[in-house]
Amino acid sequence: MPFSRLMGVEVTSAGPDGVEGTITVREDLCTANSIMHGGAIMAFADALGAVGAFVNLPEGAGGTTTIESKTNFLGAAKVGTTVTGRATPLSVGRRISVWQTEITGEDGKRVAVVTQTQLVL
Repeated sequence: MPFSRLMGVEVTSAGPDGVEGTITVREDLCTANSIMHGGAIMAFADALGAVGAFVNLPEGAGGTTTIESKTNFLGAAKVGTTVTGRATPLSVGRRISVWQTEITGEDGKRVAVVTQTQLVL
């Protein structure tokens, strides 16, 4: 995924039961006060959920696309820190899958919880 690579997303594990990854908060991913921009948080979570949906694709499927995403911002991630995301499936079906991604800071505190729906193409 070119955009995820540009952002610096690193997938550390991926399987049908979940996906984990990290991203280092760089200045160009930040908003005011050098904290990670909400859009960057959402894009990070979207990437992990998309990998999970891809791993679960039925044979012959052409890929996936996000059709819905909801984010609860719960904390901040400062520039220079690394955040971790863990995406787990809430439902995996023939046509859609729903993933919840919890993003935490280096201190273990939640930064965001993202729930997204992926459509099988």
